[in-house]
Amino acid sequence: MGHPPQCGHPFMKGWANMTSTTYKAKILVVDDDRLVLATVTHGLTQAGYQVFDADNGDDAILLAREHRPDLALLDIRMEGKSGFDVAAYLREYCQTPFMFLSAFSDEATVKQVHALGAVAYLVKPLDIGQIVPAVEAALVRVNSTAPAPLRSTTNASAPETETMPTVVAMAVGVLMHRHGIDRMAALNRLQKMADEQGHAIAAQAQALLNALEVLAKSGPA
Repeated sequence: MGHPPQCGHPFMKGWANMTSTTYKAKILVVDDDRLVLATVTHGLTQAGYQVFDADNGDDAILLAREHRPDLALLDIRMEGKSGFDVAAYLREYCQTPFMFLSAFSDEATVKQVHALGAVAYLVKPLDIGQIVPAVEAALVRVNSTAPAPLRSTTNASAPETETMPTVVAMAVGVLMHRHGIDRMAALNRLQKMADEQGHAIAAQAQALLNALEVLAKSGPA
């Protein structure tokens, strides 16, 4: 049967002839929760992005092959192909960067997110005012090696308005889930941990993720 078809093959009609010249970027949003899908799609469209949405992994791959998005925003746990399955395909066949939006941040999930090379990992629940800046930051990381300010519709003066490295974003997501706190509180907690240990925040974030991976390896088989 050979390898799966790669991106760019004309499998779908519809939006194929749309131009993205008036949009900031093309975003693929994948979530099997229709309410979340509609909310995120509407919010990103209002923010100036061209959005393609799918509620399952198979449709997501078809859309990715047809439209070559600049970034994919993936739920993790879905019926059929999971977000991890879609991410692996995007990485191997499309070279499309991706980020995860999920309600789960257990050790095994964090380890897999890290291994796949996601540009960001956001833990639900989040409102669109948090997702849009995260998408903007992810696109900056993808398109430039230089840090750039992250515009925020919430706390414009807060520390999280600076571009957040992937490892820091993942650690923040873990702390949000573990302690039931919001993104800002999690970032402050991580910074406090770094200060107490005399580490840079990125080094502290990496240490946290490394500890989670050790726990995952030592857990039940």
